[in-house]
Formats: sequence, structure tokens, C-alpha cells
Amino acid sequence: MCRWLAYLGAPLRIEELLFRPQNSLIRQSLHARLGATTTNGDGFGLGWYGERGFPGVYRDVMPAWHDANLRSLSEQIRSRLFLAHVRASTGTSTSRENCHPFRFENALFMHNGQIGGYERIRREIENLIPRDVYRHRHGTTGSEAFFLLAIGNGLLEEAPAAFARTIAQVRGVMDAEGVAEPFRMTAAFADGAGRCALRVSTDPKPPTLFYAEGGEVEVDGGEVRMRPGRGSILVMSEPLDAHDGAWREVPPGHVLETRGGIARVSALPEG
Repeated sequence: MCRWLAYLGAPLRIEELLFRPQNSLIRQSLHARLGATTTNGDGFGLGWYGERGFPGVYRDVMPAWHDANLRSLSEQIRSRLFLAHVRASTGTSTSRENCHPFRFENALFMHNGQIGGYERIRREIENLIPRDVYRHRHGTTGSEAFFLLAIGNGLLEEAPAAFARTIAQVRGVMDAEGVAEPFRMTAAFADGAGRCALRVSTDPKPPTLFYAEGGEVEVDGGEVRMRPGRGSILVMSEPLDAHDGAWREVPPGHVLETRGGIARVSALPEG
């Protein structure tokens, strides 16, 4: 599976969170603490919002720890909202098109987990994607298919409800085809103004998901500190430093929404 990080708050250089923490996402690409796999070296991706009305995206198939361009870009780019992802493939090929985050207009999406038996049900899932959305299908992953299906279900208008409808559709196909493998997911979606993340699983082993909120973020000696106040929110697959008590866990079957620098955790709606 994969590891990912999402940030919303005062603009900061991306390297502050991508490289400098004790358990940075780059370190997790080699030595993940809580992932199903220790190494996440099947590519990486970075998506960020700057001065344009749509996000920039940089993705490659190289391991994140081995890409000097990623380090150089993250040292220069300041962003108020960005998503970063390191990939461990669950079966699809290692290609730039299969690296997260995926982009649709002004939206970004990234995912960690699996759609059980995806190769058996891939055609049925893709057939559910509306025709005008399917033309944005560039890769072969179940993650991208889920994203585009969610777009068709209204993700740009009401993210939690769209996620719930999409999960219900996918699980319906899995049940119809007799798939016994689990559906496990954490995912993050951003539209330039806010963000929505979710954690869900059909078995007792959901991927991990944590968050923290406060004032401006700073990293000192590898420790991540959030000044008192509001406006900055971090969501990630696993804590970025050893102070685990500073990170709150998103419960399984819940979504985390952020608007105006405030995080709200609630149960995933019924599909």
C-alpha cells in the first residue's frame, strides 16, 4: 500500500513537511512504521495550489528518496494547500500515469488501500464512470477509477455523500462478482478551497489515518509543532514525529472535512 500527506494552512515551503520531520513522508517511502509494506518505492507524486486557478502536479516513477528534482522543487515551492504521496503498487504497473495524486479540473485526489479483486471487476467499475468523465482516465489503477466514479457521483459538489455513493457502488460490484478480498481505503480530496479525507474498510484492518490542527506549523529538530490558534491542518497516513499524542486518529468509517482552517470529523454518510 502507500503513504500520503495533505496540508492546508498558511503558505510554507513544501520541504518543511516533506523532508524535515523525523518521520517525514520521504523517510516513510523507505521505512514506513504503520503501513502494510515498509517500502513505498513505486513512484511518488506532489500536487499543490499556487497562484493559478488549478493545481500543479509533479509525478514520477522513481522512488521519492532518489529524486533530486523533488527535493529541489520542494525547497522552492510555497503552498497553502498541497498533497504528497509515495506509492507501493498493489498490482498495477509502475508508470507516471498510475502515480498519485490524480487531477480533474481544479481537484486533486490520492488514495491508499485496495479494491478487493479489482482485476476481476475492473471492467464493471469503469463502465459506471460517466462518458464525459471517463475521457480523463489516463492510468490503470483502481484508485483513479474510484476518483473518476466519485466525480460522476458529485464529488465536486458534496464530497462525503459522493464518497459514500461511490463506495456503495464498488462494494455492490464486488458482492455481485463474489469477491471475498476486503475493500480498504484512506483517501484525500482537495478542490483548492478545502479538503476531505476518509478512512473505511470492510474488515478490521483499515489503513491508518491521523490529523492535527492548530496555528502555523514549524519543524524544529525533526519535531513538528503547531503554534496555538487555528488555520493549519495536517492529515497523514502516520505521525510525522515521535510525539504520537499530538496526532489524533480518524476513526474507521469516518470522514474529515476542512473548511476555513477548521477540521470536522463525522461518520461517513449512508451510500
